[in-house]
Amino acid sequence: MLAALFGSTSWADEKGGAARVPLLPKYREECAACHISYPPGMLPAASWQRIMATLPRHYGTDASLDPATVSALAGWLSANASTSGRRSEPPPEDRITRSAWFVREHREVSPAIWKLPGVKSASNCAACHTQADQGDFNERNVRYPR
Repeated sequence: MLAALFGSTSWADEKGGAARVPLLPKYREECAACHISYPPGMLPAASWQRIMATLPRHYGTDASLDPATVSALAGWLSANASTSGRRSEPPPEDRITRSAWFVREHREVSPAIWKLPGVKSASNCAACHTQADQGDFNERNVRYPR
């Protein structure tokens, strides 16, 4: 029964590392309509709970969903959130791009890259991570747009 709920996979935290978890189709449908389906292991549960509780003011956009959908997505995000290691601390404003681990991982990216028309912001993971839509952020798959 649960297998029918899952679509593709994404990364979640597992003992400080990352493990693939199936993406809920509803998560992909609702969240990926505006941005990639960020893997739940990129943030701790507390961050996901705040994000889901403030969808009417979702980073400057009204991303409201019906209560049943919010409950299902919030439960899944919290269950698959980061629980240990470098991703377990809530970042400022619950923004993945402001987390210490994200800043550390991207410290070698030139400021000029972030300004490219095909990138525009650090939250546009798919601009450089060619497999981001599949939850794969491996450096082997990074290609900077021209």
